[in-house]
Amino acid sequence: MEAVLADLAANWPLYTAIPVVAALIGYVTKRVAIEMMFRPMEFIGIKGTFLGWQGVVPRHGGRMAATATDLLTRNVLDVSDVFARIDPDRLLREIEQPLLKAVDDIAREVLSEHHPRLWQRLPPMAQDLVVKHIQAASPRLFHQVMEELRNNIDDILDIKHLSMQRLTHNKALLVKLIRETSRPEMAFIARSGIYFGFTLGIVQSIVWALTKNPLVMPIFGAAIGLFTDWLAIKLIFVPRDPIRLPGGFVLQGLFQRRRAEVAHQYGDMIAGELLTVRNLMQGIFDGPRSDHLVAMVRKLVAEAIDEQSQAAGPFVPAALGRQRLDEIKDAAATKVIERLPDILRHAEDYLARAMDVTNIVEQRMMRMTSLEYEGLLRPAFRQDEWKLIAVGGAIGFIVGELQVLLMLH
Repeated sequence: MEAVLADLAANWPLYTAIPVVAALIGYVTKRVAIEMMFRPMEFIGIKGTFLGWQGVVPRHGGRMAATATDLLTRNVLDVSDVFARIDPDRLLREIEQPLLKAVDDIAREVLSEHHPRLWQRLPPMAQDLVVKHIQAASPRLFHQVMEELRNNIDDILDIKHLSMQRLTHNKALLVKLIRETSRPEMAFIARSGIYFGFTLGIVQSIVWALTKNPLVMPIFGAAIGLFTDWLAIKLIFVPRDPIRLPGGFVLQGLFQRRRAEVAHQYGDMIAGELLTVRNLMQGIFDGPRSDHLVAMVRKLVAEAIDEQSQAAGPFVPAALGRQRLDEIKDAAATKVIERLPDILRHAEDYLARAMDVTNIVEQRMMRMTSLEYEGLLRPAFRQDEWKLIAVGGAIGFIVGELQVLLMLH
């Protein structure tokens, strides 16, 4: 024991440096593990072999996007609730002028294309009267379209397909979604490496003083890298539910404790990056179920034209003929479908406020079970988690070997 104490006294700078180096190992291994989760976005190395790396999240982007989408559509967002918040009267006020302009253009284009002789014979004042008559009926038609859209949105908009498509085609968005909502957890992992590493480093210095075994440093270095990586990840999620300890202390996973903050942040990102008004409109008009919308609009436009024809008297169908009237219905419906996205763009601000995706997501997340909520982030760590921990151990082992050289010289 006297020899050990003498050695400690003689080489105290080196022994003091061991916990500091161990803390550095802990921090570096954590930073490396964090960056390896997200970077690089594309594979760097020899393709077709294990010699290389791609960030865990972008590498498993499809699987993670599927998990995130499933969670989003199953537990977080009901698209029918979103569209039920839209007030057709208020929406009509927002797009009234663009709608009337579109109706004017459509009416003149369709009539001049499908019955040019009749249309050209009408004086400009008569043409204007016909157009104004059609415009007067357009708000009712728009109301019908919006009511059908709200009542049948699940048949028209495939929200799961939309979310999956956006996240798989945009790896950066998937990375941002996970990284931004977990930034405090990532910082905690990095800081924990310092605390855990320093503590284990004190034990390491004592063992080295007692044994002077060259294996002590690399073994402890690997242990620091492995154990602290594993422990830091566990402390993010476990325990899921708060455990009250004597003295008023509460033990709960960091991610679980931040639910209110994460819910608001996640809602902001979903509303601002993924399910924007433009993305939703694109999903409605160009998505895999858009044929339902086309059929619905064609039916409503045909009914509106029939109603207008009957109101004008029996001579209109007779003058036009059934075939030409059907052509006018099809042409008008096609042009309405083409113009609707542009018309609705004038109401983007109102639609964003009315649908309030951020608030819906936030409220739903606060009602999740602890296990469901954990699913927001846990898959990002679960994929190739062992590789991240192994890398931490390998770095710790290498630094431990360097420590041996330092201590022996």
